Amino acid sequence: MSLADSVLAVNDDLPIRTDKPVHSGKVRSVYWLTEADSKRLIAEKGYDVRADAPLAIMVISDRISAFDCIWHGEEGLQGVPGKGAALNAVSNHWFKLFKQNGLADSHILDIPHPFVWIVQKAKPVKIEAICRQYITGSMWRAYSKGERDFCGIQLPEGLQKDQKLPELLMTPSTKGILTGIPNVPEQDDVNITREDITNNFAAFNFSSIDDVALYEKLLKEGFGVISDALAAINQIFVDTKFEFGYVEDASGNEKLIYMDEVGTPDSSRIWDGAAYKAGKIVENSKEGFRQLLLNHFPDPDILLNKDRMDERSALARDNALPVEVLMQVSKTYIDIAEKITGEKVHLSDNPKAEIIQILREQYGLVD
Repeated sequence: MSLADSVLAVNDDLPIRTDKPVHSGKVRSVYWLTEADSKRLIAEKGYDVRADAPLAIMVISDRISAFDCIWHGEEGLQGVPGKGAALNAVSNHWFKLFKQNGLADSHILDIPHPFVWIVQKAKPVKIEAICRQYITGSMWRAYSKGERDFCGIQLPEGLQKDQKLPELLMTPSTKGILTGIPNVPEQDDVNITREDITNNFAAFNFSSIDDVALYEKLLKEGFGVISDALAAINQIFVDTKFEFGYVEDASGNEKLIYMDEVGTPDSSRIWDGAAYKAGKIVENSKEGFRQLLLNHFPDPDILLNKDRMDERSALARDNALPVEVLMQVSKTYIDIAEKITGEKVHLSDNPKAEIIQILREQYGLVD
């Protein structure tokens, strides 16, 4: 079995029974189950959802995206070994911790395999809920150019790069292209203020204005739970992105939940605590891969400049990265996942075959 075989790169071609097109994102693919299969699984497994709730199988991959492109390696390596299993393990760990701390549920109902979630359909809140504890990345780049207003929050003068912020900042942006909202440009991923959200809560898919405060509470509390747990293993939770949505339980009660992934090295920056104390930044997240790409190519502006997207896509398509680069990324993901969960990350020789077998034998979803 070659290294390339152990990587799950294509995850939208599994023979899972579905009557809808498979939705494939940068990293995950979503298979909507037939109405009959959804009903059968809810009854068989006793999931706490309405009897007619639509369910989906969400399959993660080992693909790695950065700067809105998917990257690949030499020797046919179409992803990062262990990345998918590491990401799911970290998310599963935090979702469990949120529940233990009485926060909110997630959209995950079942975990048949390290690469697979069974989820219920949620009505997504159209906000990328971003929380920042340190000034770095895009915020530092804007601050260093003189910007002081972030999402309606005024930052003080005199902050230094990578410094801890005076308080935890919530800097939300739009998820998808929203139309007809005053002061909000009609494009994906633009910064918005709390006032934008409260004045137009229904346009962001909130059921009530009170839920704006609830999402902020869940964002802060979720951030705090993860930050405290990481501090206990001498890691720093720098910033992260959460997503929220609505589902109904078996009794028909609507509730706001966490969805997508939380606190992973893909959606967050995590720094090594000992290195930070010594004045160095050691990234234990995808940020390390981004920095590596910026240093690898002679013209980093291609990666940073949104107007050069065609050149960037060509760069990702035409350049196979050295195997050792992707193996270094693999080590970062697996090491941080094992530190967080306290358990070994399960690496499959052939994840696709395993997934098909489990979904056929234990869930009856493969013919």
